[in-house]
Amino acid sequence: MLDGSLRHNPRYFTEGAYGPFRALPRLLDLLARHEMPATFFIPTWVVEQWTESCAAILRAGHEVAYHGHHHEFFRDLTPERQLEVMQRSREVFRSRLGVVPSGFRTPSGDWTAETPALLREFGIRYSSSMRGEDRPYFHPAPKGAVPLVELAGRWDMDDYTSLAYFEDPAFPTGHDRISDYRAVLANWCAEFEGYHAEGLFWTTILHPKVSAKPARLAILDGLFSTIRKHDDVWLTTLDQIARWSLQQAGYPAGQEPS
Repeated sequence: MLDGSLRHNPRYFTEGAYGPFRALPRLLDLLARHEMPATFFIPTWVVEQWTESCAAILRAGHEVAYHGHHHEFFRDLTPERQLEVMQRSREVFRSRLGVVPSGFRTPSGDWTAETPALLREFGIRYSSSMRGEDRPYFHPAPKGAVPLVELAGRWDMDDYTSLAYFEDPAFPTGHDRISDYRAVLANWCAEFEGYHAEGLFWTTILHPKVSAKPARLAILDGLFSTIRKHDDVWLTTLDQIARWSLQQAGYPAGQEPS
């Protein structure tokens, strides 16, 4: 999309539009039924195109957070360009939804060496961009500064790896089938149970257009039901986990984004 090659590809954009247009209401209903708060990372181009759909996320009591403007690959951007994307995103969130997020998930799962410091100086409290931990941790920060919290996700809990198929452009590359839904549910529930057994931090990487289609919603329903069987799980937004992590380490939660 960034090189303009997909701008006039209606098949691509109608598949993407299915998320906020049809899938999101189903997902919000399911989350409400299970009384589960969630964090939605939203490219702000999407906020501009589907403002009311994004506002519905906030009305339902969920968190929204940064995810680029055009879903940029931060690893390919200079620090100056990364800052421009963050500034543009902040203005869109503020003007369209009346909020300033505290969290960030890099769209491509990577970034440059300068990104963590840039995010912290921008006022971001936490990132959920890396993949290498099952506990919250802190990115290095100058002495006396409140560090950036990292709440790492996992590729195997990304619904694209099991459920996504796009014909043009072909994505994910090399995929030629969708996984058996029963196996996906079993795998995801097993992942949760393993984390729960050790009392770890666990999050997902789900996309409404991928996993909130009618038949696939049953996978999420089964996963959420499995989680809800336990009365010792803290179900909350990533911002709340970041605040708790900072407080546990003796840091203030940091200034509110502005």
